[in-house]
Amino acid sequence: MSNDKNKAAAATASAPTSNFLRAIVEHDLADGTHARAGLPSVITRFPPEPNGYLHIGHAKSICVNFGLARDFNGRCHLRFDDTNPEKEDTEYVDTIIESVKWLGFSYEHGGQEHLHYASDYFEQLYLMAEYLISSGHAYVDSQSADDMAKNRGNFGTPGTNSPFRNRPADESLALFRDMKAGKYKDGEHIVRAKVSEDAMTAPNMNLRDPAIYRIRHAHHHRTGDTWCIYPMYDFTHPISDALEHITHSVCTLEFADHRPFYDWLLATLAEGGFFAQPVPRQYEFSRLNLTYVVMSKRKLRQLVEEGIVAGWDDPRMPTLVGLRRRGYTPESIQLFCERIGVSKADGWIDMSTLEGSLRDDLDPKAPRATAVLRPLKLIIDNFPEGKSVACTSPVHPHFPERGLRTFPITRELWIEQDDFMQVPSKGYFRFFPPIGEAPGSRVRLRHGYVVECTGVDLAADGSVAAVHVNYFEDSKSGTEGSNSYKVKGNIHWVSAATALEAEVRLYDRLFTEANPDAGGKDFKTLLNPNALEVVSAWLEPGMSAALPGERFQFERHGYFVADMVDSAPGKPVFNRVTTLKDSWAK
Repeated sequence: MSNDKNKAAAATASAPTSNFLRAIVEHDLADGTHARAGLPSVITRFPPEPNGYLHIGHAKSICVNFGLARDFNGRCHLRFDDTNPEKEDTEYVDTIIESVKWLGFSYEHGGQEHLHYASDYFEQLYLMAEYLISSGHAYVDSQSADDMAKNRGNFGTPGTNSPFRNRPADESLALFRDMKAGKYKDGEHIVRAKVSEDAMTAPNMNLRDPAIYRIRHAHHHRTGDTWCIYPMYDFTHPISDALEHITHSVCTLEFADHRPFYDWLLATLAEGGFFAQPVPRQYEFSRLNLTYVVMSKRKLRQLVEEGIVAGWDDPRMPTLVGLRRRGYTPESIQLFCERIGVSKADGWIDMSTLEGSLRDDLDPKAPRATAVLRPLKLIIDNFPEGKSVACTSPVHPHFPERGLRTFPITRELWIEQDDFMQVPSKGYFRFFPPIGEAPGSRVRLRHGYVVECTGVDLAADGSVAAVHVNYFEDSKSGTEGSNSYKVKGNIHWVSAATALEAEVRLYDRLFTEANPDAGGKDFKTLLNPNALEVVSAWLEPGMSAALPGERFQFERHGYFVADMVDSAPGKPVFNRVTTLKDSWAK
């Protein structure tokens, strides 16, 4: 691809695609729906719970929310929904912040950082809950958890009012204050909202007197032991949006049934004078369903805790830290999210789309290098001992301005094992020995000489130990007369005298089936036994200078990255990011 074509492809990839969310924002901007003094007309947010590591599904939400704010001159907040202290930790806060920044997004706007926590609002949330109780919109329920679940009904059966639903507001308020004071054990009481008088018969289960506060005697990662009652997500989220002046609260489709409560709560609190109109609006889009992975936090945790993978950043994991260590670029993930688009229709995205976005991003960027992953010794018998001849190759074949890389050819080389066959198959143009009266094959050593196979050394077990060839001195690539040698085989190699020995990890998809946890399947029975192969490879000598995180195309093999954890100065360890072509295509 030429420079101009690369630039055109990059421009096309970076151009935002129209979708229903962008149409909503454009309509609101035209109508001045969220025009407020001193505030942008578009304010979005990404609100993860800090109870685990972000995965590729979260990347879609990050790109959608931060992308909308970026494209419409607004701002996007990073807000931690930290209302469940038993599962949350600063470790997760730190990795989420780092992942958002790594993806290329910022929660800074106008010189101010918009990093927020739901725990910032605990006092305000508590006061709003008191208001709902005192105004008859909420009550303290003292049923057991089992009775509450039974009386709630199900999708086909209406619920039954709690016997405490008509508890006097003063009594509920006193109980709520005693809950806050720590006078009760976990589960003794809970605060529930009264959306309407007949809410317990609502077809939408989320409107059947949803819980808004519960007792949890647990240490919080930010507020310590100050609180022993914590607000529920459905209560916290809309209020946090309103306090932060969010205009477009964009989330995934599983929250569509929660929207009526979101709207009711903000409207009720606005009537109470807590918020001015317009209050935030919620909009839903389809979540990312990607083949050959699992994205349930519980199942990902299981993979880590049972030692099936090496950790959250294992390059086989769909976590952002895993993808980053694997060698994915932020640009490739943004390109992927742009390509899959935004809609309200659920569907599956094949892993090949993500891998294709990565290849398209890396192809113009990655410098080329030579690597022999499964080495076989090749001896040039008529090449003088101790002689070394410099060979050159472009750093990148499409960008000559990036210069040349230099490596020597010597008497002994390493080639790939599958570049030799004792009995060649039809159409095989690489190395094979003389057969009967016929000479051995002639092959060009890429960027070097044409050689002719003369024989083979076999080990005691019959395996091939070394291949012998003779070279033609006047055949060196780029020299006068070299074009007179017409050969079909052209293979890569490295000098045995100067090559760098390195550990190379050949990563592949973690599961053998596209939907490993669908239909009640045990996803652990579908693990790919070939998801990781570790080989001792030989690389061209210049690769000793590779820095952790630096990516290359190992010609013929794929894209590789110097591992960010295990690489050491002068001794890089390489991960295969992806192959050159989709090896899973049917």
